[in-house]
Amino acid sequence: MAEKKTAPVAQNKKAYHDYFVLEEYEAGIELFGTEVKSVRQGKVNLKDSWCNIVGGEIFANNMHISAYEHGNIFNRDPLRVKRLLMHKKEINRLYGTVKQDGLALIPLSVYFVNGRAKLKVGLCKGKKIYDKRETAAKKDAARNIERALKNR
Repeated sequence: MAEKKTAPVAQNKKAYHDYFVLEEYEAGIELFGTEVKSVRQGKVNLKDSWCNIVGGEIFANNMHISAYEHGNIFNRDPLRVKRLLMHKKEINRLYGTVKQDGLALIPLSVYFVNGRAKLKVGLCKGKKIYDKRETAAKKDAARNIERALKNR
């Protein structure tokens, strides 16, 4: 059966500005019912979120999922630490890479696959200020070329 993947519910555009994304991994998110409903409504913020590995498990920190409007007593804390679901080998490989090379695990986007919430986690290296300027200059040049071709 083919995977039915939907468009991203939320993206972390700041991550692509602040980091070089070296590798991307897909992880499931352990959510409660009202959190899933809130994610389906698009009430997710990944802006300042990050991941860490503790005791062989990977967690997403500072990932804000707003409270579901009709959730009453079943709503959870919007900033609670969410456990991510990955294979043990992947987690161990990421743990070694992060500790050894000084890289960071940054959530990039949230989307649904076959009705299950997934999080794209990037293995990232921080950019310096001059790297950010260089990336912005390349984007501006590409935008100017595209604009010139469109106006012809």
